[in-house]
Amino acid sequence: MSEGGVKRAASPTRAISPPPLRRKVATVTKKSVANFFTPASQKKPEPITWRILGTSLIVGKYVPEKSAPQTVSEQARRIASFDLDSTLIKTISGNTFPKSPKDWQWWDPAVPGKLKELNSEGYQVVIFSNQKMIKVQKDIKHGNSESKSLSNFKEKMTAVMTQLDIPISVYAATTDPEYRKPRLGMWREFQDDYDLDVSGIDLKGSFFIGDAAGRPGDHSNVDRGFGTNAGMVFKTPEEFFLAHPPMEVPEIFDPESYIKSAPGSPRESESFARKHPLELVIFCGSPGSGKSTYFWKNLEPLGYERVNQDILGTRPKCLKVAREFLEAKKSVVVDNTNANLETRAYWTELAKELNVPIRCIHFLSQPELCRHNNAVRASNKELNPEARKSLPGIAFADYGRRYQAPTLDEGFEDITPVEFEFKGTDEEKELWRQYWI
Repeated sequence: MSEGGVKRAASPTRAISPPPLRRKVATVTKKSVANFFTPASQKKPEPITWRILGTSLIVGKYVPEKSAPQTVSEQARRIASFDLDSTLIKTISGNTFPKSPKDWQWWDPAVPGKLKELNSEGYQVVIFSNQKMIKVQKDIKHGNSESKSLSNFKEKMTAVMTQLDIPISVYAATTDPEYRKPRLGMWREFQDDYDLDVSGIDLKGSFFIGDAAGRPGDHSNVDRGFGTNAGMVFKTPEEFFLAHPPMEVPEIFDPESYIKSAPGSPRESESFARKHPLELVIFCGSPGSGKSTYFWKNLEPLGYERVNQDILGTRPKCLKVAREFLEAKKSVVVDNTNANLETRAYWTELAKELNVPIRCIHFLSQPELCRHNNAVRASNKELNPEARKSLPGIAFADYGRRYQAPTLDEGFEDITPVEFEFKGTDEEKELWRQYWI
């Protein structure tokens, strides 16, 4: 060592770092080697494929290995479509929602055999299910590529479709209302996926089976509405799988019953007509009962000015604007809900103060109709000229809680009852007559 050199320190007697972990040696087989070097175009496709449309619709497709390749048929296809929960499967635990991906069993032992039979008869089998409890967003917090609820759903549906081992697809709508039954978003996506706009669908020979049929004890009638919207025959699982006779269903809301006038027919004479050169008219009716449409079609042509709290913001502003119109000798319509005596008293007092006759138009629409109108209006620009946003359910519940029927004792000269009737073009009627909620 040269003079002035530094002597290297002795090596430590203990290990500087922990010993390397023993790695597992993967088993290499002829099959895995062959698969690795096989071009992608020659590899067998996976039997199950999944995709997410937007941030809401889950689509799964199962194609058995021995299945013949799909071709575009020139004949209209027959569709055998089903709801999932309480129709094809149910939980083993008895809970409404499954405890795990394995917490399922067939709704009835006859189900798998019947579906295989339908496939052998040439039906295209598909599942349409509302699955609001599934979160489609990625689980970034835990570093997962998808949420646990989505993983669980895929695992369960993989088991269901694998047991059936027939060509089958599932469409599951989570949060977007445009995809959720009874609306037709899933149905349209299915038709597009299978080029059914080319071959067409034999609707008379197709059907939809679901448990939400509007029967006593059912949570809703969205399955019946979905089948009706799509133009297919609808049956309950009991009717289809167990050959039970149809259960009598209490009268449920039917949009079709509110469409009465033929397209292009002259407007029917209205029960309301102006009585005085100057008068104040107030509406009383639930949100979605058709008040604004009634104004534009029947009262605006008669020269009435409109006062609306959705536009003006507050009741004091409405009172101020109405006063200004009346003092300018212009008749006014107050297009608000005016649900109770207390609210209507503001307007009867104004009419008394200005010595103007006051009249009331009472809209008699049922809550189901009002919710339907709200949903149709929010979902279709053609039927929403004022760009109204969808109202929450609490808006209708609040009106029902406050509602007091108007009486002549409040000071009205007369009260005109109005029953709702939808009028529009053929295209508008086609939209409105569908089930939306």
